[in-house]
Amino acid sequence: MFYRENGQFKTSYRADQQIFPIAQDRVVMLVLLLVAFVLVPLTASSYLFSAILIPVVILALAALGTNILVGYCGQISLGSGAFMAVGAYGAWNVIMRVPGMPLIVALLLGGVFAAVFGVIFGLPSLRVKGLYLAVTTLAAQLFADWMFYRVKWLTMDSPSISVTAPDLSFFGIALDSYAAKYLFCLSLLVLLALACKNLVRSAIGREWMAIRDMDVAAAVIGIRPTYAKLTAFAVSSFLIGVAGALWGFFYLGSWEPAAFGLDMSLELLFMIIIGGLGSIMGNFIGAAFMVVLPILIRQGLPALGGLVGLQFGTAEAAHLELMVFGVLIVWFLIVEPHGLARLWSTGKQKLRLWPFPH
Repeated sequence: MFYRENGQFKTSYRADQQIFPIAQDRVVMLVLLLVAFVLVPLTASSYLFSAILIPVVILALAALGTNILVGYCGQISLGSGAFMAVGAYGAWNVIMRVPGMPLIVALLLGGVFAAVFGVIFGLPSLRVKGLYLAVTTLAAQLFADWMFYRVKWLTMDSPSISVTAPDLSFFGIALDSYAAKYLFCLSLLVLLALACKNLVRSAIGREWMAIRDMDVAAAVIGIRPTYAKLTAFAVSSFLIGVAGALWGFFYLGSWEPAAFGLDMSLELLFMIIIGGLGSIMGNFIGAAFMVVLPILIRQGLPALGGLVGLQFGTAEAAHLELMVFGVLIVWFLIVEPHGLARLWSTGKQKLRLWPFPH
């Protein structure tokens, strides 16, 4: 709105100026959901489902849980792989030991087991923080590896320690095709992401962010650090546990404890750093980036080497992949700590004003 003051025209801010951008964001989100739920299942190939779509969806859920703890509550964690393992083995034990157990209930119970495990190892966060807390969560990772290797009851005395997921069905509908698995995982991701979106906007979400910014000041104004930190560990571990169960049932099919090792924990941490700490959208972007980039490097490097007369194999591609990720992590931490999500948001704002910035 323009008004005149001292012979000059000025503008005043109005809240309804934000109506159209918000409406545009909702339209874009609706279009993306329609593409993901309708167009992709009808057009994607088996390779696209197995190599990209299903891993991206499941890892986005695991990154969402990691971001709740690290990005929103500020508690550094290196034990996300352990929480995924507890969720996977917990859901597998429930569905194998209880006849007629529904798949969705087993997945959620796997998340509950992971939440309990996370709260137990989150208790040291009441006394330590920073590097010491990271070491504590690393102890959770090492303990989980030992537990699933040594406690035979958890693998039903499997001689090879590996376990195999049962036939998957949802209310009588067999989930035996890639499209069915993708739609099931995507539906669960959308529901849990929507719940987290509202959760971080609620009172407990504001408490998490207050603890992240300055825990002493948060305690002074009446926020309970014990409650805030333990709820962050519980919610985070629950989401990661459900993602671990999905990873074992829908992606791996058969797995052993090494599938949820320290490498998985570091990969999830890299996802939220590259995607964006404290951002729901950043989890999707980071998961897609971490899954697609290695495929592009492995397939593009030999072709690029052929153009210049050089031969590159899988070993060179693996080394280049580690180098690229290392450089990207350092770059994002220094230049853009909020990751690709902030770059995406900035780009949208510039496009709204283009070509007439004001």
